[in-house]
Amino acid sequence: MLTGILVAVYVIIVAGVIISLLLDNRTPAKTMAWGLLLIFLPVIGIIIYFFFGQNVRREKYISEHSMDLLTERSLLGFTEQEDLHVPEEQHTLVQQFASENWALPFKNNEVEIITEGHTFFSTLLHDIKTAKHSIHINTYIFDSDALGQLIADALTDKAKEGVEVRLIYDDVGSWKVRNSFWEKMRKGGVNVHAFLPVKFPAFTSKINYRNHRKMIIVDGSVAYIGGMNIAKRYLGWRDTHLRIRGNAVYGIQRAFLIDWYFVDGSLINDRRYYPAISSKINNNCVIQIVTSSPVSTWPDIMHGMVRILLQSRKYVYIETPYFLPTEPVLSAMQTAALSGVDVRLMVPAKNDAMFVQWASHSFVQQALQAGIKVYLYHGTFNHSKILVADDQLCTCGSTNIDFRSFENNFEGNAFIYDEKMAKAMKKVFEDDAEYCTEYKETDLPFFVRLRDSLFRLLAPLL
Repeated sequence: MLTGILVAVYVIIVAGVIISLLLDNRTPAKTMAWGLLLIFLPVIGIIIYFFFGQNVRREKYISEHSMDLLTERSLLGFTEQEDLHVPEEQHTLVQQFASENWALPFKNNEVEIITEGHTFFSTLLHDIKTAKHSIHINTYIFDSDALGQLIADALTDKAKEGVEVRLIYDDVGSWKVRNSFWEKMRKGGVNVHAFLPVKFPAFTSKINYRNHRKMIIVDGSVAYIGGMNIAKRYLGWRDTHLRIRGNAVYGIQRAFLIDWYFVDGSLINDRRYYPAISSKINNNCVIQIVTSSPVSTWPDIMHGMVRILLQSRKYVYIETPYFLPTEPVLSAMQTAALSGVDVRLMVPAKNDAMFVQWASHSFVQQALQAGIKVYLYHGTFNHSKILVADDQLCTCGSTNIDFRSFENNFEGNAFIYDEKMAKAMKKVFEDDAEYCTEYKETDLPFFVRLRDSLFRLLAPLL
């Protein structure tokens, strides 16, 4: 009797969840993935859904009025620019980002490409040491290892000197870090906030939507954006990060202050956080800082990458640690390759997530069938997230080529329209290719193909 009641209750719950999935109008692939999980993993599937599957897209976190105020300073900086020239071939893309995302194009920028952790952290510590009035950090992972302790001590020292230090860390990305680590920084004067703290029962509606951005702004005049978190492992991993000086820092500052309003409720738009940029930087290196999130109207970064793939004429080179592309991105890659564009994809030979690697195999096979060249990186784990096209534009940031980055995470990328920078990023790809072997399409054993195909069904959830 009791068993029958429990089964009936479970069936009602599953039916309710499936109806909820249908009414959310998610992509068919994601809806089917959740449906299969609920059917083939009774009870466990329901638990996973309540922790990871609930949709918060319709929640309104920031009012239009507040967004206008947070955008005001960067907009003033944009209008103060003279002789802004956007390459004609990229005008549509620039306009798309400006319309969807309020991602304004800024000229007069100097960009340093950083490809290993030692350079990144030593340069960052120098910029922290010389900070005069503000340090803003937004990172997915801030580990409490020896390197994290070093950065934390540097931030605390600056806070004691009177520098405003604001830190956002992701509560899931940094879940292993004890609260005492954050409290020590708070007592030292650092203003610390967790992004969407994971606490039951709110746990189940927040765990799937994480702030994956990696942005640092010092004195409103120098900024970092890319793939590196604050953790010792990045001293050994291969990754790509950018250090930017110039007007584009306004865009990164705006992105941080919007996130700060999100976690703290403080609306900060004082002019001193957007200082006048040195007139010594005078060039036409145009940059847009584009963000995306599950609460945005559009998947902005995904749309941008699709457009780049479809408008390119010569080549598109991509590095990503996780290749679980959405249908629009995979289709755009295949379309570009089939039309004669040299499309190359670089992924790690061995991933840090076994299930992701298995799910990725079937997507790689489809890429190969369309003529896309796939390279397996055999050095240390390659966490780099870059794209470069036609010696005209490139992008670097926190966005992976996967469902989670395009649909669930809060992400941020710099899109750079400049021939010199595009060629520099192309060289990064070519240098990495020295540590790669080209993946060749082979007849895999039946059970390997079956395993990969089964995990591919879960790609929207990984």
